[in-house]
Amino acid sequence: QVQLVESGGGLVQAGDSLRLSCAASGRTFGRWSTGWFRQAPGKEREFASAVTWSDGITSYADSVKGRFTISRDNAKNTVYLQMNNLKPEDTAVYYCAAGPIIGDLTLSPNYRYWGQGTQVTVSS
Repeated sequence: QVQLVESGGGLVQAGDSLRLSCAASGRTFGRWSTGWFRQAPGKEREFASAVTWSDGITSYADSVKGRFTISRDNAKNTVYLQMNNLKPEDTAVYYCAAGPIIGDLTLSPNYRYWGQGTQVTVSS
């Protein structure tokens, strides 16, 4: 049984930073690609960032590019999302996802495993 557990969310002010963590248990990330998605109230879940397992190539949504950085520590079986210069529109529940992705990493149906999410709230 694979479990992904996110942590690091919270309430911050605009311009602050947060680092989200996603720890995997049950197996290692190994050959899996990993991603972060987010869902704001009343909106659909949207892609934020992802990193491929094979070559570590990262991708970002335009809305977070230049502010967010995804990274992974295979030794700790953990993926991170460093979020800088946070804006009120970044307020959402952030979900970690992973799996043996074949295809577009920005599409949520392509991920097999999901965490429960962590709330990020940015006040103006």
